[in-house]
Amino acid sequence: MSARLSPSLKLGQIVATPNALAQINQTDITLALARHVVGDWGDLCAEDKAVNDQAMVEGTRILSAYQAANGTKFWIITEADRSVTTVLLPDDY
Repeated sequence: MSARLSPSLKLGQIVATPNALAQINQTDITLALARHVVGDWGDLCAEDKAVNDQAMVEGTRILSAYQAANGTKFWIITEADRSVTTVLLPDDY
């Protein structure tokens, strides 16, 4: 079952690290969240996308990767219990 055919992902509270907020504009964050919530995992390899698709079924953590218009790479992580989704840079992890 592909996440793209599943209901939208519950994001819970959306937070961002100070570093991410300093380097990524709000438009890039909003667009990435819109992709994340519908199962478009961004710049991940096929294996990691499949792990996320399975996480939609099993209720485990989901990580997506995107690139802002300014070239900054960033992640979005939704926790397994779907209580929090965090926007962060890889260096923040």
